[in-house]
Amino acid sequence: METAEFLQILDREGGLLATAAAAAGPEAKVPTCPEWQVRDLVRHTGTVHRWAAALVAEGQTAPRPLGEPPALDGAELVAWYRDGHGLLVETLAAAPADLECWTFHPAPSPSSLAFWTRRQAHETTVHRYDAEAARGGTPSPIAPEFAVDGIDELLRGFHARPRSRMRTEEPRTLRVRALDAGQDAVWTVRLGDGPPVTARAEQGPAEAELSGPADQLYLALWNRTAVPHLTGDPSLAALWRERSRI
Repeated sequence: METAEFLQILDREGGLLATAAAAAGPEAKVPTCPEWQVRDLVRHTGTVHRWAAALVAEGQTAPRPLGEPPALDGAELVAWYRDGHGLLVETLAAAPADLECWTFHPAPSPSSLAFWTRRQAHETTVHRYDAEAARGGTPSPIAPEFAVDGIDELLRGFHARPRSRMRTEEPRTLRVRALDAGQDAVWTVRLGDGPPVTARAEQGPAEAELSGPADQLYLALWNRTAVPHLTGDPSLAALWRERSRI
């Protein structure tokens, strides 16, 4: 996917998040994140948006603190969120293609600008789903191509970092397969006493396979919904739910 596509998705998803949060109300429980109310979700996502916008705008080459959310609530909090989301979209749209700034995971990406536009598109989409879960009703759709990209970022980016908790005492192999996205939408995840090593290919036998439509699999791997379909050893799916939270 192109950076411009990610920017369009970020723009759309942020608006949907704000609309759902306003409809749900600040005290509504977020069933996909049981420790949160909607106000916590909005504060978190709005703070991340401002943090990312500052990294890009200033060309920061080292990490910086996330910052504290404001003591706002209700309609004022949603307005603050909308302002920060708009700032992020504008900042990414105006950034140079050869932007150099800090990034934090190794998933393949052509540039720092592409990294941050992609990362914030997925960040916002997952939390949009959270907001719509709190509101109730039918959630907005996630395109298969975008869902596949998000699975790839999660497996080859987040879980390739040393801080990933996806570890096993003995080597184990997990397969992940999106059934509606073509033959290349398959991953082989090798688990052990270090960070998982993931190849975007079907390599050798696997002890378990997680599969389903790309959008459902995307949400399941982010621990928002149940895994659509499991074959093989169910303990590997249970291990994922236990240890993969970011």
